[in-house]
Amino acid sequence: MSERLLVIDCATPALSLALFDDAACIAATHRELGRGHAEALLPAIADLPDGGRCDRILVDIGPGSFTGVRVAPPPATALGFAWGVPVQGYGCLDLIAAMARAQPDLAGPRAIVMVGGHGELFWALAGDPEKPLNVRSTPIAELAATLDAPLLVGSGAQLLAQSGAPGQPLPMLPDARDILQLPPALRSLPPKPVYGRGADAKPMATPARVAAH
Repeated sequence: MSERLLVIDCATPALSLALFDDAACIAATHRELGRGHAEALLPAIADLPDGGRCDRILVDIGPGSFTGVRVAPPPATALGFAWGVPVQGYGCLDLIAAMARAQPDLAGPRAIVMVGGHGELFWALAGDPEKPLNVRSTPIAELAATLDAPLLVGSGAQLLAQSGAPGQPLPMLPDARDILQLPPALRSLPPKPVYGRGADAKPMATPARVAAH
């Protein structure tokens, strides 16, 4: 028997949904809204075949914008309860890293960099594809002065390059249609928001120079 999987991603400016039947994506929407995710999410799910009804739900748990990370997990959990199906999570930067790995022209060391708000960027050096990224949050100027990676991938890539970081920027947002690029262990996390830093937004320590290998 096939499995229906609903993927919900609202942790960034993109509202990204995908409905899978086993490995086949049968419906999807991917829009850069910037704002208004909370109002657009449930109508977008309702527009999917069978109202998005599925056997399992996956939701982006962050880190991302504080508001964005809070939008999707509660309705995903509510839908899971109403439909009697399990709800699991995946990391925003982990998906971006997997999307980048799937592109043959992006081979080599890379840093995953996402806009985090409060003048900071969430970032991690891409490594073992089977393990979650070690995500940190650092002020933009500080990260630009210390990060040394040939390729910068994510929503914060252009901003970081403009701030003086070496490396080629490749702007990218998570896309629910690419969820199967993640290994199973990285798409079976608890569906709880990951904010990436404390409420006081204090910067986390950064090494003198971090290089990708």
